[in-house]
Amino acid sequence: MKKGEENSKGVDVGSNSNSNPKFPLSFWEVTAASTVVLGFLFGLLGVYLTMPASDYSFLKLPRNLEDLQILRDHLESYTSDYTAQVLVGYCVVYIFMQTFMIPGTVFMSLLAGSLFGVFRGVALVVFTATAGASSCYFLSKLIGRPIVFSLWPDKLKFFQAQVAKRKQGLLNYMLFLRLTPTLPNTFINFASPIVDVPYHIFFLATVIGLIPAAFVTVRAGLALGELQSVGDLYDFQSIATLFFIGVVSITPTLVRNNNS
Repeated sequence: MKKGEENSKGVDVGSNSNSNPKFPLSFWEVTAASTVVLGFLFGLLGVYLTMPASDYSFLKLPRNLEDLQILRDHLESYTSDYTAQVLVGYCVVYIFMQTFMIPGTVFMSLLAGSLFGVFRGVALVVFTATAGASSCYFLSKLIGRPIVFSLWPDKLKFFQAQVAKRKQGLLNYMLFLRLTPTLPNTFINFASPIVDVPYHIFFLATVIGLIPAAFVTVRAGLALGELQSVGDLYDFQSIATLFFIGVVSITPTLVRNNNS
């Protein structure tokens, strides 16, 4: 009976993806999304207005290591004197990027290590990444269904089928996804409410699952000047370790499924 229900769910997802137009957002849905954007913009404006008068032409989202090094060099002097403003600005930018799936959060994680060190940097990255993922989750719950159907129909079907199969060990499975590159984190954030992943499972898997990768990236930020490319962050040992942790996290679920 459960299998039939799960299969019918999968069919429903597929049929919805065909029946939904590309941008079927209502006026109120667009208004809600716009309000979220404006909230972030006002937050950034508030931080900017509390900073001392200076030339802030260096402030932009880093797109490569060169941009990041320039940003780090300028922010180092501000961080000691205006720690609160820098922290609030960092959090708002990171959460904004996570909420709207803007690429480049890896550079923000490197920046956290460079400015705040390993311990505080990891805590900051895990907090902001979890807050941003949660913000994306609830925004998707509001307006995400037609968007995710349009952007990732195949990934959505795969994810929905896996979640339906692993209801008894969903936390382990979500941890596995966070620890390995099986599915992109941006997709997981946006698709989880669509496939009925409960928020408490999503939250716990995000907080715990992001720590290993955050540690690797933040630690690399301490030697920012020595990095030649983002690929240098993840050597074979780092990737193998993350996969090992991921396999360990999903093993109880696999054993339970085999026994049943």
